[in-house]
Amino acid sequence: MTPDTIEQAMAALAKADPDIARAYPLVGAPEPRQRDQGFATFFSTIVSQQLSTEAARAIMGRVNTLLPELHAQAVIDIDSQALRDAGLSWRKIEYAKGLAEAELAGTFSADGLEQLSDDEAIAAITQLRGFGRWSAEIYLMFSLKRPDIFPADDLALRVALGRLKGMDDKPTPRQARQWVAHWSPWRTVGSLFLWHYYRGEPL
Repeated sequence: MTPDTIEQAMAALAKADPDIARAYPLVGAPEPRQRDQGFATFFSTIVSQQLSTEAARAIMGRVNTLLPELHAQAVIDIDSQALRDAGLSWRKIEYAKGLAEAELAGTFSADGLEQLSDDEAIAAITQLRGFGRWSAEIYLMFSLKRPDIFPADDLALRVALGRLKGMDDKPTPRQARQWVAHWSPWRTVGSLFLWHYYRGEPL
C-alpha cells in the first residue's frame, strides 16, 4: 500500500467519519507497512508470538543461519533440538513443524492464499495450529495488501478507537467492528491510522 493510496483512503475516511476528519490534521497520515508473502513469513510469525521484537529478531537470525533456505521441507528435515537450541519453545517447534507438514501435504498453501477471498484466506490460516484470527488478519493486511481488514482483537486498535470516539473505555471487538463498518472499503488504512493515532495522539 503506497503513500498515495493511503492519502486517497484517508480522504475517503475523513469524509465518512467526522472523528477521523478532526484527528487526521493533528497526527497526519500513517506510514505504509509491508511484509513479505509466503512460508517464511508464517514461520517468523510463530517465532515472534509473545516475544519482544528484539528477541524474535535474534531467534530468527539463528534460524536463518541454520536454514539459509527457509521452506517447508527444510523445517521438516531439521532436528527439533536444533530449533530448540536456536531459541524456539517446544510448542513453537510443534507449530512450525505442523505448518511445514500442512504445506507439504497440500492442506495449506501460503502462496495460494492470494487467490482466495478475505474470508477464505482467514479460514485457511486459522485452521493451522498456532494461528488465530488476529495473525491471519495481520497477514492479509501487510503481506497480501488487502484494503478492507480490521483486526478487532488488537488491544491497541480498540484503545485508540475508544479515544478517537471520546469514550471512557475501549469497545469490545464486536462493538469495534460495528463502529468502523462505515470505513469500508478502507478499513486496513483506518487500522493503520488508529495505530498511528495511538502513538501520536495530541494532548
